[in-house]
Amino acid sequence: MRVLGIETSCDETGVAIYDDSQGLLSHKLYSQVTMHAEFGGVVPELASRDHIRKLIPLIEEAFREAKLEKGDVDGVAYTSGPGLIGALMVGASFGRSLAHAWGVPALGVHHMEGHLLAPMLEHAPPPFPFVALLVSGGHTMLVDVAGVGEYELLGESLDDAAGEAFDKTAKMMGLPYPGGPMLSKIAEQGEPGRFVFPRPMVDRPGMDFSFSGLKTAVRNAIAAEAVNETVEQQTMADIAYGFQEAVVETLVIKCRRALKHTGHKSLVIAGGVSANSQLRKRLDELATSMKSQLYYPRLEFCTDNGAMIAYAGLQRLKAGEHSPLSIDVKPRWPLVDLPSINTNGEAS
Repeated sequence: MRVLGIETSCDETGVAIYDDSQGLLSHKLYSQVTMHAEFGGVVPELASRDHIRKLIPLIEEAFREAKLEKGDVDGVAYTSGPGLIGALMVGASFGRSLAHAWGVPALGVHHMEGHLLAPMLEHAPPPFPFVALLVSGGHTMLVDVAGVGEYELLGESLDDAAGEAFDKTAKMMGLPYPGGPMLSKIAEQGEPGRFVFPRPMVDRPGMDFSFSGLKTAVRNAIAAEAVNETVEQQTMADIAYGFQEAVVETLVIKCRRALKHTGHKSLVIAGGVSANSQLRKRLDELATSMKSQLYYPRLEFCTDNGAMIAYAGLQRLKAGEHSPLSIDVKPRWPLVDLPSINTNGEAS
C-alpha cells in the first residue's frame, strides 16, 4: 500500500509518500520559522495562508521525487488534530479533496500518534510494547504503548509543555524566535552548578509534569542578576545551562518511573524536543543503567513532518479506517481516544 501524507498542524508544511514494501519514497518539508520570527511566535492566520501557498508545490515535488504520477497512491493521510484549527483545515481540505478526486480513501491522523510512530521510519524500529516520551512545543506526555492505538496515558504536563517552557524561557532571556534551540546552544557554554533550579514534581509520586514554576525561578534569577537592566553573557549561559539541566533531569526521572512501572525494556522519545542532544545523552544513560534500549527518530523526523503522518495513516488505512467526505478537524484530541488496531490488522 502507498500513502500520501500531509502535515499542516502548525508552522511546518510537510508532504511525504510512504510505501509499506519500499519504505519512504519522498519527503518534503517547508518551515515558516523565518516568517514568524518577526512576530516572536506563530501567527495562526499567517500560518494557514502559507500552508495554502506551499502545499501544491510540495505535493508536486514529492511525486516527482518518488517518480510517480499524480494519483499513484492507495490513500491520503492528513493531520486532523491537535493543532491550530486554520492550519488543520488547510491540510484536511487538500487531503480530502485529493483523495476524492483520485478515488482513494482518506484518513485524518492524530498528530501525536504520528510523532509516537516516527521511530518506526528507522531501519531498527522499536518493538512493542514500549514507553514513549512525547516532548514537543505543545505536548509533554508519557505513554504506555502496547501496539498501534493501544495507548495508556501514564503522565502529562499540567501546564506548559517542555518545548513551550524552552521557548518562553528563551524569550525571557531575549533570545530570538524560535528560542528553544538557541537556549540549548547557549547552554553549551554554561558553567555547571552556578544556577540550580527546582526539578518540578519529582518529590511526589506519579508521572505528571509541571514547568510553570521553573520558568518563574528563571525569571527571578534573571532579575536578581540584572545590573542596569542587563545580564552578562556568561551569566545568561549559566542560567540557560541550569534551566536545561532542570528540564532534562525532570524528564529522565519520570522516564525511570515509567520504565519501572511498566516493566518495559524499550523507551521511545519523539517530538521536537527529542532532538535535544543533552536529553538524548541522559536518556541513553538511563536506558543503559536499566538494561533497556532507547529509540528515537532521526533529526529531520523529530519536528513536524509528512513522513510520520504517511506512516501512521498507512497503518490505519490498511486496517480499514477512513474518514467521511466531510472535513472534521480537532484542535484538541486526546491520544487515548484513538481506536486500537487488533492483531488481525483491523481497527477496533
